[in-house]
Amino acid sequence: MINFNRRQTLGLIGAAAATGLAAPAIAQNKKIVVGALRFTSHSASFVAVERGYFAEAGLDVELRFFQAAQPMAVAIASGDVDYAVTAVSGGLISLADKGAVKVIGGGLTEEPGIDGQKILASDAAFQAGLTAPAGLAGKKFGISTAGSSFHYMGSKVAQAEGIEMSFTPLQKVGAIIGALKSGQIDAWSIVPHIAKPLAGSGAVHIIGNISDYLPNYQVTTVFTSTDNADNQRDQTQAFLNGFSKGVADYNAAMIEKTGGAEGEKEMVELIHKYVYEDQPIEKASASIINGTMHLNEGAKMNVASLRDQLEWFQSEGLVDASITLDTFVDTSYVETYEA
Repeated sequence: MINFNRRQTLGLIGAAAATGLAAPAIAQNKKIVVGALRFTSHSASFVAVERGYFAEAGLDVELRFFQAAQPMAVAIASGDVDYAVTAVSGGLISLADKGAVKVIGGGLTEEPGIDGQKILASDAAFQAGLTAPAGLAGKKFGISTAGSSFHYMGSKVAQAEGIEMSFTPLQKVGAIIGALKSGQIDAWSIVPHIAKPLAGSGAVHIIGNISDYLPNYQVTTVFTSTDNADNQRDQTQAFLNGFSKGVADYNAAMIEKTGGAEGEKEMVELIHKYVYEDQPIEKASASIINGTMHLNEGAKMNVASLRDQLEWFQSEGLVDASITLDTFVDTSYVETYEA
């Protein structure tokens, strides 16, 4: 009789939820490249590498790091990277419309009762009275590029509040942080592992939560090239199997706390190899824990949220009006839901 420890059992459950099928047959040690950002929201890939879940699935994974989502999408489209996790953007949808990429699963969601992305105000704007999202009227909101997820979130907040604000494209997260600290922009929204340390420094202030405006927002997705989705199904399923085991471990340690303090500590140490790796673990731990958000078990995805995002990009003229959800989402790999 074979006995599994809890971590292995959770991993198997996560993989089963993703596939409902037996493990695909692929050549062992198939070399693939997985794109990532150094965010805690990409932890499933880190866990799957460190705990051998990709290797168990027959994959020899190289992690390749990027500073922004759009270059990662371009790398997927060109074949330089095989799989990655990213937020939906106008650029991603346009690449899908050209037949280059497909979303195949869900990564990270905003969920009621679980910490999520924060709305931030610069100290200068805060001192001048910007203490709640309703005060964003006429303010400058930082984004990476037009058609980015930052643009989508900011617009949805403005729409809900019945206000207008301007958007300042600054390309990279580091540049947005610098502009917020200096007061060149007034506001921004970002995941908690970045938002909370910034707020703790006093340079910026948390004035709201994205989940209040976008409950059940499918923040990030798992995606690949259309060729991989259509023609490398066994390899793609193997990737999702390993990835889902990483998700299950992360949620168990950081959300459900099933391993107690020791389990959380072990997970934080693993993530620290990739996130805030330039800081001592004593300093990085709080930021990593602060960044805890719920990853989609089994990489299931909220198609209602993806549809809303597509419709917003179309309403803004950022992507072609003829694009349908099927153009950029392949629902054949994982469980889908509407919320």
